[in-house]
Amino acid sequence: MKRSITLTVNGVARTAEVEPRALLAYVLRDQLDLTGTHIGCDTSQCGACTVHLDGRAVKSCTVLAVQAEGRAITTIEGLSRNGTLHPLQQAFWEKHGLQCGFCTPGMIMTAADLLARNSKPTEGEIRHALEGNLCRCTGYQNIVAAVQAAASAR
Repeated sequence: MKRSITLTVNGVARTAEVEPRALLAYVLRDQLDLTGTHIGCDTSQCGACTVHLDGRAVKSCTVLAVQAEGRAITTIEGLSRNGTLHPLQQAFWEKHGLQCGFCTPGMIMTAADLLARNSKPTEGEIRHALEGNLCRCTGYQNIVAAVQAAASAR
């Protein structure tokens, strides 16, 4: 039996009809058309589905949509403002912190959470924060460089 829920996504109230078992990742993608939230594993191993829930990074494949009702959700689409890239998005572009781009939204959302809590992280702190996000293309060096550049730009 479906239930109507209201989610505040990227500052906008959105309503969706969901089954109680529906995962937030699928509701964001399939019902709200926010396809920047990628689904890579469904087991919380890869981090591609990372979004912010009340300002903290969470893997949306581990959150039921009904659990997010009444809470603030930010997706990768919500980071940019007025057509201007978020400093992390810009740094990933400038520092070549992506190749295929599949992991990029989750990496950026995780890094944004880190920088919100620690504006000047060390390389070790960046690597530790990102260790729950997998990338099969870049080798991580440029991702770390992008986070460092974004931290310096703040």
